[in-house]
Amino acid sequence: MDEFFKTVTNMQDPFKKLMSHIPGFNGYVERQNRRDADKLLRDTVARRFEEQWKRTSQLQSDMVSNGMISYVDDMEKAAIKLRTFIDKISTAPRGYSGLFDAVKINEKELEKIYQFDAAFFELADQVKNAVDNVEASLGDEAALPAAIRNVTALARLAVETYNKRYEVMTAG
Repeated sequence: MDEFFKTVTNMQDPFKKLMSHIPGFNGYVERQNRRDADKLLRDTVARRFEEQWKRTSQLQSDMVSNGMISYVDDMEKAAIKLRTFIDKISTAPRGYSGLFDAVKINEKELEKIYQFDAAFFELADQVKNAVDNVEASLGDEAALPAAIRNVTALARLAVETYNKRYEVMTAG
């Protein structure tokens, strides 16, 4: 997350840089930069999961083409869970409360949020590996159901992780 924050901070326009010298305004600018970094991070996570969602859709087509119709519904459940997560993370309100917002994020909460953010990237890698496993299992109908269940479980975990992150951001 610090990398995203630095990117956003470096992209500030000259007016914001000038205004950051006004007492009290710097904290506002920093909070705004954190909001921008939060959105950038969530968009990046959403894109990574979107790639895997597209792959699950392609795998469903491959299953139909190979006469493996009985597995399409299970794969669709995984795809729906992935889509749910993508929609939640990409349409969430901008994070890290503003100057006059009722909810303020303290440093301890911010650290928890960063941990959730890091988990999203780890989950994206796990989902990619799980989808790779489904693809590899297309020729092994004994292994395919477990491979599909793994994708579904990881997608569900992503949604649960997002919900916990949201709770931290809205608690207060």
